[in-house]
Amino acid sequence: MRLFAAVLPPEEAVAELREAVRPLRDDRLTWTAQAGWHFTLAFMGEVDDEALPELYARLERAAHRTAPFTLRLHGCGHFGDRALWTGAAGELDTMRLLADRADAAARRAGIPMEQHHRYTPHLTLARNHGHGHGKGQGHGHGQGHAATPLRPYLDALAGFEGTAWQVDTLSLVRSHLPVSGVPGEQPRYETVRSWPLRTP
Repeated sequence: MRLFAAVLPPEEAVAELREAVRPLRDDRLTWTAQAGWHFTLAFMGEVDDEALPELYARLERAAHRTAPFTLRLHGCGHFGDRALWTGAAGELDTMRLLADRADAAARRAGIPMEQHHRYTPHLTLARNHGHGHGKGQGHGHGQGHAATPLRPYLDALAGFEGTAWQVDTLSLVRSHLPVSGVPGEQPRYETVRSWPLRTP
């Protein structure tokens, strides 16, 4: 199954973001469905079933070693002309620590992970047409699509500040990639397991 560790924002934070984004949604970008709004901590890709027990145990340990922390949705950013995202503010050092621990947990469970980069908290809002759903940031352009300039969206969301909440859970999420072939179909997301954060 295709898995990633994530922080899932609460409904109140999602509602604030939904209101901020609503005036901007148009058909010039491919907007992510609200069900897909999450902060990926460590993307694992396809994981064999036999690796799951050890992965679960190691992620539980990572969660239990990490204290709860405050977070809020904050501003926006972009990856080149490929993707538009909102960022996070608050106790980002703890969030990065949790991301590092989730990445290490997956590696120790025998899952081949991408090269580890400094973690950039981001919640993807939209992609330029022709860019895929993968977590990597190296997607090429689709055929025949000129990229839509992201500057107007960045300017509109630059001042966005959400209400802070306390992150107290590490979630392991499964993504089901689109299979229908219908353009614009979104992945489906399913929380497989979750563990409370707490410092022993």
